[in-house]
Amino acid sequence: MQKMQQQDSRSLEVTSVAKVGMRPTKTRRHDATAKLVFLLPTIVIVLFLSIFPLIISLYLSFTRVNFVRGGVNILFVGFKNYEKLLFGSNQRHLIGAFGTVSPVGWLICLGITGLMLYWLYSYTSSPKRKVFGTVFRLIAAIMTTGLVWICVSTLSETGVPGTLVVTLIFVFAGVFFQYAIGLVMAMLLVQSLPGKRLFRVIFLLPMMITPVGVGFLFRMMTDTSIGPFAPVWTSLGLKDYSWVETGAGARAAVLIGDIWQWTPFMFIILLAALEGVSREQVEAALVDGANRFDMFRSIILPQIAPVSLTLILIRLIEAFKIIDLPRLLTGGGPGTATESLTLNAFNEWNALNLGGSAALSYLLLILVTFVAVMFVNTVRNKIVEHL
Repeated sequence: MQKMQQQDSRSLEVTSVAKVGMRPTKTRRHDATAKLVFLLPTIVIVLFLSIFPLIISLYLSFTRVNFVRGGVNILFVGFKNYEKLLFGSNQRHLIGAFGTVSPVGWLICLGITGLMLYWLYSYTSSPKRKVFGTVFRLIAAIMTTGLVWICVSTLSETGVPGTLVVTLIFVFAGVFFQYAIGLVMAMLLVQSLPGKRLFRVIFLLPMMITPVGVGFLFRMMTDTSIGPFAPVWTSLGLKDYSWVETGAGARAAVLIGDIWQWTPFMFIILLAALEGVSREQVEAALVDGANRFDMFRSIILPQIAPVSLTLILIRLIEAFKIIDLPRLLTGGGPGTATESLTLNAFNEWNALNLGGSAALSYLLLILVTFVAVMFVNTVRNKIVEHL
């Protein structure tokens, strides 16, 4: 009897231990099931709204889509859409017409080429070099040199810029002036000036207007005959002048509108960064006799550099998607003088050329990724490391 009781007690202990050991396993299973139940709707939505359209548009870029009675005819054509854009009948529209490069243009090309070669040499001669990094920098150097040569050649007197060059002008010129003006405005409003709170609100007003509203606003302002600024243009002798008569004037009108709209975004972020600058260091520099320029270069700029570089990166990516202003203000004209890549893709889609529109969108994606990676790896990281 005693042996049987001992065996029963041991079996009960084993059963209780097994149950105790099974509880965490069941708990983990319940937790995993709960996570899946809560995350599954989000995953499905993200896949449905982002991943699936990305895959479908990639497939469409290799096809020719024809709308027929009763359905859609999709014909796989491989890389013909890309070949048509880069080397075929749409090359002039996308890249532009090459002209005679001036001596200044050749100097710019040679300078960029020398800079890229020095960049490659400095990396390959460093002990931290890697095969992947070398290959990436070689491709980046070739693409940068090619883009610079395309810009210089098509912007010459005998050349005609395509939508690629126009987009690069809008991106780099627009972001440069937006940052410069926004920084000046922020530097002014961190001073002890009367009425600076009112000016903070006024400076933010352009950002509150929709891009469509900004487009119609500048369309009226640039009208020299019946617009609200017609008396100003008449007094300046520009009554019979049209902003969209020349490519340079039309691009200037679009750039002015884009700068006016997005400078407040730069301003508000830079203002917050400047207000976070250490006042103790500034006061110590003033006590030591430092002038304003030295204080800005050695104290203020290093402290706002991380925020500034991130802000520039965000605006670079967003500026590639400019479409509202050129479409409403100039219609992309004259010719393709103000037609961005996004507007070009929209026009192709509007003409039911879905394959060509998708191919243009993926070329834009490659360009944006290249510029962003180059900026992060060669500019932002290097500057942050030296701060």
